[in-house]
Amino acid sequence: MLIPDVLVPGLHLVFCGTAPSRASMAAKAYYAKPGNAFWPSLHAAGFTPTRLTPQEYPTLPGLGLGLTDLNKTQFGNDVDLDPAAYDVAAFVEKMRRHRPGAVAFTSKTAASVFLAGHFGLVGSPVYGRQAQDFEGIVLFVLPSPSGQARRFFTLGPWREAAAFVAQRRTASARLP
Repeated sequence: MLIPDVLVPGLHLVFCGTAPSRASMAAKAYYAKPGNAFWPSLHAAGFTPTRLTPQEYPTLPGLGLGLTDLNKTQFGNDVDLDPAAYDVAAFVEKMRRHRPGAVAFTSKTAASVFLAGHFGLVGSPVYGRQAQDFEGIVLFVLPSPSGQARRFFTLGPWREAAAFVAQRRTASARLP
């Protein structure tokens, strides 16, 4: 495992990417490339009260958030990854074991790999909350925060997922 999963039972939402970038691998931290908008977007969308750094990724469970990737054996740009290294079965097992409220794929590539591998759906998913869920786990597709995908980036779907998390936080705060 290149960068460890950040998963505990009952998270509000787990972010799922394809694989770490070279910069993330070197830093041993998720979304560590300087041009990546993941950490600024988390704060701007309302997931976090302050802007976190990539090295603070282990603190996310305290906010009800987790991190994983579909490819836990390779790193680099999506085009450089071996499609056979995407492990949808292992991802499914992790989600069944940890039962987050939602999964947010941080790119259409990650979402497409999961949707094709698990549901047999082919094609490019739309951004935002998906019509289907996974065994009661809500699915979101977010625009990639990668600097290479900047022209496609919009914060709207990130805000939609953050609103879902805010609802879950409020509901869990009301529980005795």
